[in-house]
Amino acid sequence: MEAQLQELAQAIIDGQRKTAVELTNKLLEAGATPKTILEKGLIAGMNVVGVRFKGGEYFVPEVLVSARSMKACMEILKPLLAQGNVESRGTVVLGTVSGDLHDIGKNLVSMMAEGAGLRVIDLGVDVTADKFVQAAKEHDADVIAMSALLTTTMIYIPKVIDALAEESLRDKVKIIVGGAPVTQEWATSIGADGYAPDAASAVDVLLDLVQQRRASR
Repeated sequence: MEAQLQELAQAIIDGQRKTAVELTNKLLEAGATPKTILEKGLIAGMNVVGVRFKGGEYFVPEVLVSARSMKACMEILKPLLAQGNVESRGTVVLGTVSGDLHDIGKNLVSMMAEGAGLRVIDLGVDVTADKFVQAAKEHDADVIAMSALLTTTMIYIPKVIDALAEESLRDKVKIIVGGAPVTQEWATSIGADGYAPDAASAVDVLLDLVQQRRASR
């Protein structure tokens, strides 16, 4: 079974969607738990993809292919994980802010975060402050992740932070921001808890912020 789990991880790394799905089903038939398949197959594979992406060995197309392979396997595992009451590593509410319709980077973060075992509530694009607030309440979010790809839309991010403060949620949720015009300095200046320049780094920051949030409960 260990060999098959390693094969699954490799299929994710190589972006072999059909092979990954077949291996997931075979592992389930062989008695592997959904949690084991998730952790030792999917997450293990996506961890390598993240390292290669950060190291410049993989680029966005390769990561998207791997992430889509992982997502296809997750569709099989999700109902089984829910039945087994397997806890996610944390809940992230994700969206591109109001006025901005860019979604490639956001989608990449969403898929890689799921591949890391996080529960992702993807609100899509052109997301208003009210929607972020509502989702944070409804899903008891650990982190809100906001992206903006334009200098004209990044100025909306502080409005979301203000809206969270007005609803007394700011101290209960961590905030990470990203996108082409966003910098670490700007993120710090608006009071965000985290910043990431790319999807692989975003997952590392998300996991760290979830840990911080849960430790402070």
